[in-house]
Amino acid sequence: MTDTGYSADHAAYYDAVAGGDRGDIAFYRERALAADGPVLELACGTGRVTLPLCRAGVDVDGIDLSADALAVLREKAADEGVDPAVWRANMTEFAVDRQYALVICPFNAFQHLLTVEDQLDALERVHNALAPDGAFVFDVFVPSFDVICERYGAWQTREREYRGETHEVRTRSRLVDEVEQHFAVETEVSAPDGEQVVGDEFRLKLLPKREIELLARLSPFDEWAVAGGFEKETIEDGDATQVWTLQK
Repeated sequence: MTDTGYSADHAAYYDAVAGGDRGDIAFYRERALAADGPVLELACGTGRVTLPLCRAGVDVDGIDLSADALAVLREKAADEGVDPAVWRANMTEFAVDRQYALVICPFNAFQHLLTVEDQLDALERVHNALAPDGAFVFDVFVPSFDVICERYGAWQTREREYRGETHEVRTRSRLVDEVEQHFAVETEVSAPDGEQVVGDEFRLKLLPKREIELLARLSPFDEWAVAGGFEKETIEDGDATQVWTLQK
């Protein structure tokens, strides 16, 4: 994983407009409150999940590649009178000075790891960071052939209110490597005068259930389970989200 995360402009836009609650915040808050110890969030960004955990009294730390996103998180945390420990680090290389009862990685962030080497490195780092009997919980989407065939490659345009003005937002997902199953997500945000205020592209990896299971089998984790969403215990055809729990 070699990119540097969100730019300052993208971090500000994401925090103001694009973040939102996917139905996952309550899920991760419940898991964090049930954990018997501190929590570490990978790819914590601008604090979409981190800050609700802080509000709930969770002892939570976080890492992210984007220094600009972390700056937004720290400013918001200071405004709320909380002070989570967050620092810039790569999921494949981070080190910690304490053990965590729970490590989480919300909103498809694990899909930014493009190679088997990076995926296994990240799983090993997480395993090392966990206390005995700790758990790693993360979610990724279920690749949908219908969505890929119907939407990938085409720009989607909509309007969003941002900084008191209506901005045009264009997004596009497109396959960039069919063999490796990599896709790119492009985001362009333009002000009313036409000036582009955000222009970023990130590559991610499509991750079907069986591929993640194989990674789990190769990882140091002892047990694993997957649910088909944040309110289910099993997964079945038609579910859009995979929620994985890897147990140390």
